[in-house]
Amino acid sequence: MENMYNRIKKLRLQRGWSQEELAKKIGYADKTSIAKIEAGKVDLPQSKIIAFSNVFFVTPSYLMDGNNSLPNSTKRKGIPINVLGRVAAGIPIESVEEIIDTEEITEELAATGDFFGLQIKGDSMEPRITEGDVVIVRQQEDAENGETVIVLINGEDATCKRLKKYSDGIMLLSNNPKYEPMVFSKQEIIDKPVKIIGKVVELRGKF
Repeated sequence: MENMYNRIKKLRLQRGWSQEELAKKIGYADKTSIAKIEAGKVDLPQSKIIAFSNVFFVTPSYLMDGNNSLPNSTKRKGIPINVLGRVAAGIPIESVEEIIDTEEITEELAATGDFFGLQIKGDSMEPRITEGDVVIVRQQEDAENGETVIVLINGEDATCKRLKKYSDGIMLLSNNPKYEPMVFSKQEIIDKPVKIIGKVVELRGKF
């Protein structure tokens, strides 16, 4: 039976956030608190229920009992963005012609940068992100350790990977353990090149 803790986890996964990312948004020191909350091991005070509802743009009553998923104050017109079937090196995002669909993002999110959607191909990010899912991507050229990014490698199509930084380069990690990490030195990043084009901020799963 679904409860508040299940709903918090479901909403987090729908947005493609890690436990660490959600912890930062709520004000916790690390992901440990989120893990305990999602496991139902913590009694949340009203102040934290409100904090979670604000982050997810739902009402406190939705978190607590599943009712009123969107408060009237947040029922605003969504901002449409293009969903692309592929992104290739050398083609600016705004010039990509392979638009396969559109998605809507909130006005609040749209105000934080430029966004596009990308349909995932392959199984390298399973089980969290599967083939056919759409990720919502904020265009940016850098990201933090552990964040999921869209990367152009060696002039090929964009790929979705988790980012790990080192003093002498980066590692791109798949969620699927059958794929080996991709390691690039600082010189290889320049020579190939390896270019981050955006950070994944939401996951729109397809059923």
